[in-house]
Amino acid sequence: MNSDEIAKLPYRPCAGICLTNPDGLVWVGARIDRPADAPLAWQMPQGGIDPGESPLDAARRELWEETGLRADRVDLIAELSEPLPYDLPTDLVKKLWKGRYRGQIQHWVHMRYDGPDEAVDLDAHHREFSEWRWMPPADVLTRIVPFKRDIYVAVFREFDIL
Repeated sequence: MNSDEIAKLPYRPCAGICLTNPDGLVWVGARIDRPADAPLAWQMPQGGIDPGESPLDAARRELWEETGLRADRVDLIAELSEPLPYDLPTDLVKKLWKGRYRGQIQHWVHMRYDGPDEAVDLDAHHREFSEWRWMPPADVLTRIVPFKRDIYVAVFREFDIL
């Protein structure tokens, strides 16, 4: 697939959750689907928006699927004013989502969790992370995959957590 073909592909609708705790730390998980010899690839919870689903409903569903935390355990702080698109690196376009998307257009929400860490359950649904932790926002930016960094910077700035 060449760059002109990739540019014609749509973006996959996605909901992302910036989950913080009272100390201002951000919840991140290390992706389970990385090569064994690759460094950990950290990210905030996120996932596709199903047909007919609102971005906020998708965010609540993804929160539960990826962290085991239900919406009634968190407070909704804010929603991003506009969705943010990102393009995948060319070599990943054919590998992810069967080559149907050039990247994602992400609708982000900021939620706060003030409960026990023991309530997090990575096996609540299909496990996507090998481990998780609370991390300072600046550390998150140094540990995510480079092609998502600008999105995370924009999310942190709009939610005033950077």
